[in-house]
Amino acid sequence: MHINTGGKDSHTYDAIVIGSGISGGWAAKELCEQGLRTLVLERGRNVEHIKDYPTYNLDPWQFPHRGRMPKEALDKNPLISKAAGYAEDTAHFFIQDSDHPYIQEKPFDWIRGYQVGGKSLTWGRSCQRWSDWDFTAPVRYGYGIEWPIGYNDIAPWYSYAERFIGVCGTAENIESMPDGEFLPGYELNCIEQQLRRTISNKFKRHYITGRWAQLTEPTALHVQQGRGQCQNRNLCMRGCPFGGYFSSVTCTLPWAQKTNNLTIRPHSVVHSIIYDEQLQKATGVRVVDAQTKAVTEYFARIIFVNASALNSNLILLNSTSNRFPNGLGNDNGLMGKYICFHNYRGSMGATFEGYKNQYFYGKKPAECVIPNFRNLKERDADFVGGYVIFSGGYRSRLDYDMPDGIGAAYKDALSEPGPWGAYMYMQGETIPKASNHVRLSNEHKDAYDMPLLITSVGYDENDDKMVQDFLREGKAMMEAAGAVEVHTHDSQQSPGLDIHEMGGVRMGKDPNTSLLNAFNQLHQCKNVFVTDGACMTSTGNQSPSILYMALTARAAQYAAAEMKKGKL
Repeated sequence: MHINTGGKDSHTYDAIVIGSGISGGWAAKELCEQGLRTLVLERGRNVEHIKDYPTYNLDPWQFPHRGRMPKEALDKNPLISKAAGYAEDTAHFFIQDSDHPYIQEKPFDWIRGYQVGGKSLTWGRSCQRWSDWDFTAPVRYGYGIEWPIGYNDIAPWYSYAERFIGVCGTAENIESMPDGEFLPGYELNCIEQQLRRTISNKFKRHYITGRWAQLTEPTALHVQQGRGQCQNRNLCMRGCPFGGYFSSVTCTLPWAQKTNNLTIRPHSVVHSIIYDEQLQKATGVRVVDAQTKAVTEYFARIIFVNASALNSNLILLNSTSNRFPNGLGNDNGLMGKYICFHNYRGSMGATFEGYKNQYFYGKKPAECVIPNFRNLKERDADFVGGYVIFSGGYRSRLDYDMPDGIGAAYKDALSEPGPWGAYMYMQGETIPKASNHVRLSNEHKDAYDMPLLITSVGYDENDDKMVQDFLREGKAMMEAAGAVEVHTHDSQQSPGLDIHEMGGVRMGKDPNTSLLNAFNQLHQCKNVFVTDGACMTSTGNQSPSILYMALTARAAQYAAAEMKKGKL
């Protein structure tokens, strides 16, 4: 292998960040603000705000297939085409299946977006905080190891991240879903208000407007970032020209760029991290150029691994040396194990009678949330863990009894809205298990001479019981609120389609049972930090992205301080 360093000095930085998505963008921002010359490596193409949003302002009739993907594209991409939000207007922010093959020992839908900004361009934007119950439940109920941090450790960092990215919501004083630093929340429509009243009065549970990374009312800081108010178009995944939702392309990376300490190198597939056995630390990364296949090394004193959970596992497992023959920092053999995800299998929909004289304005890009009510202060179900319910009310454009979309009667009906409806779907915690793992293939390699990743992740009885509980409880809440024709569904979808893969390089107090310490440092290689989903010790039931941001900001400021003290 010929390696081009182009002169070591010109390839040396203070810090290297692998990945430019939600957590990578935050690492870049924090490290650059601390005065560190930082290199961000992204395996995909470059994306610039507005310039590279080709569909942001197109109407449905301006697409060749009216927004639907043609059969040829679907046939070529049976995996990525399952992803939530994937369509003709957003496909440019998702990979092609052929871009990065992997081996499914068990069915696993690995959803990826390879470009500067990563999946921050297409994420769901839900930003509920974990509560202390989320951090402590695995130990309290005996289904996981102890987190090395608790809610009080991360709460100020949640606030720090929320203020910077802009999170809308309402203060509700709910123990299982702590309040944060909120912009004004979205109003509930009439059906959502009805659900809220019923669920509160009859079930003693909460139904609230979600905490979402949308600028409902930008602050001076957001204006300084060059971002504007959310226009309620609900076209976020195309890329928002107003900067109305958080992505690293609109927010953290441009902020880092202002420091003049940032270098972004797209088309850079990270092969491995270089470990110096004499210095007993990592000294850089080995990169394969995605276009030319040339191999180059870059050097730095600290390295942040933010390639998204499974790719971070892949890179670390592939970072072998005499000292670490099984992957960097993998003395205990646990790297790649305890892969988790969120259980999204259960969903339901229903119609509501009445309210024919009411409607709503705009296309609200946020949903409502029923915070977890299972296994909080004590275990109250035949499963462990909990689940959040996402929900919303809507009024359809047409009466459901209308025939096919053709003819005069159909055209006349377009001027009159149809009945009200509502939906619910679950986001459930899963149990960390050693058997749920990823590993490297010994036989098959990709186009960059890297081993293919093997995924072996599946459901268990606990997941099945949780789905059934949601379907029962959700239906009961819907019917109590006056819903008719409640249709419940267990999709049996493969793990991975939730796009919340976590674990494999988990945090913990004990180096014998974890890979990372309380500041996301590898126990056995202190100048390497992992702050994306790979670091997660358990999944909780809240959406994890805002936690990744908080963990990253905390770890990056710690790393910069330790480096300035000469400890890294």
